[in-house]
Amino acid sequence: MKYVLDKKEQYTILELQEEKLDSGLAPLLKSEFVTFHAEGIRNLIMDLSKVQYADSSGLSALLIANRLCKELKGILVLVGLQPGLEKLVKISQLTTILTIFPTIEEGVDAVFMHEIESKLSEDDTQ
Repeated sequence: MKYVLDKKEQYTILELQEEKLDSGLAPLLKSEFVTFHAEGIRNLIMDLSKVQYADSSGLSALLIANRLCKELKGILVLVGLQPGLEKLVKISQLTTILTIFPTIEEGVDAVFMHEIESKLSEDDTQ
């Protein structure tokens, strides 16, 4: 599996450099997500601009990443969805579960907004 990882202070960008997010790739990706979770990576931006095709196991991997980020009170943001993948996400009715933005910049903004909202809700409970 080919990907580029860019770790920043508040978030990590994972640029998947594969055309297919399918049953051949999903188990490897899931194990990477578990490793990220163990490392404490809570805000993950996934650049899927190179992914042309995904199947149900690929979507399952994304849902696992989403759950793991939420466990750490973080956020998973998907960016750069190509038309085929975007259509599959819509058909699967995952647009209400997954956070999706067109660009990395908008994904970064979403992470910072999430961080601000989390901080504000923490302050409200104290």
